Amino acid sequence: MSSPSARLLSLLSLLQSRRDWPGGTLADRLGVSDRTVRRDVDRLRELGYPVLATKGPDGGYRLEAGTSMPPLLFDDEQAVAVTVALQTAATGVDGLDDAALRALTTVRQVMPARLRARVDALQVTAVSRPRRIAVDAERLLAVGAAVRSREVLRFDYESTGGGEADRPPRRVEPHHLVTWGARWYLVGWDLERADWRTFRVDRMTPRTPTGPRFTPRPLPADDVAAWIAERFTATRWPCTGEAVLHADAASITRWAGGQAVVEPLAADRCRVVAGSWSWQGLAAWLGLFGCDVDVVGPAELRDATRELADRYARAAGPDGDRAPHPTGA
Repeated sequence: MSSPSARLLSLLSLLQSRRDWPGGTLADRLGVSDRTVRRDVDRLRELGYPVLATKGPDGGYRLEAGTSMPPLLFDDEQAVAVTVALQTAATGVDGLDDAALRALTTVRQVMPARLRARVDALQVTAVSRPRRIAVDAERLLAVGAAVRSREVLRFDYESTGGGEADRPPRRVEPHHLVTWGARWYLVGWDLERADWRTFRVDRMTPRTPTGPRFTPRPLPADDVAAWIAERFTATRWPCTGEAVLHADAASITRWAGGQAVVEPLAADRCRVVAGSWSWQGLAAWLGLFGCDVDVVGPAELRDATRELADRYARAAGPDGDRAPHPTGA
């Protein structure tokens, strides 16, 4: 028979691996009697683990959530996953980034040497984006609670230009919390405007109590990620246009990054909606893919494409030499 401490750890590992365990099955797995299992369960309870006895023909045990955080037991893969996740954590939530670093130190200190060597071999530097907007953790938790409980959220919202202090609270059916770039957003159905909207969480001040429960509406997209990507790509740039690129969508998506939404049309063609700081910048970006381009619109993008084509033609000259500019410059 294993030592009591080793057996206790084995019991805890089993209880964490699935929801319900019949008492007889636990006894067989540990090679002990049912009475020993009951004594070990009592010891876990004394250490703060909320192990509940389940009713039924066999009777059994279940590890529930408690009022405090007892010590956790990770297998090797879980331990490596947690440390990598903590190394790359950049939440944009006030206080949580520092907490992630402290948690990483705590986990690493108790790791076996063989696991610590594996983790230390993977040193990751997470480069955060510039102008990251921090969000208060309590505010984020309040919004997340309304999403989970499907309750109408009332909140004051600070617009970009301010000046909305006297407006009544917004009333929104909250559906998803998402991150995009350097910010946290709430996706919800605005009850006053009867439309889907996004709200920056750092500009929200939730009010209590929340409103009544609601039945979630279907999003106007296959999933929230696709909806957010298309919406933000189309609105975050001063100039947004559409074109058809004569290339497969997978190749374009690989290099388009977050600047465009790419939709396959055929094996060798795709629709691209992209943005840039200027129309000529967008026209030049469309030309970077080395394929034919059909500009769909708007007219400003077509005009910029012609201007750029003329400029490149002048730069190349009739025989490959630079031709003089018409102004003599």
